[in-house]
Amino acid sequence: MSSFTETDLPLELNDGEIVTLADGTSVRFESSGEAKDIMINDGFAPAATLFPGNEHVFEAGGNTYRLSCEFGNSMKIERV
Repeated sequence: MSSFTETDLPLELNDGEIVTLADGTSVRFESSGEAKDIMINDGFAPAATLFPGNEHVFEAGGNTYRLSCEFGNSMKIERV
């Protein structure tokens, strides 16, 4: 499994990869068809489910991040 850090943002994250933000928050997703279940930190329950064309914005460590996806097996994560 590949892992990335905040210095790699913006990033197209693939299923099975993980990004660790500056404050230690980790973000990953699991695909279920075109839906992407977003996992923040070590939880197994999704913080959000993204469908193509949707986005999810969250805060961590005083920064704001946007997750978005289109069709395919990746999700974009960027600091806003």
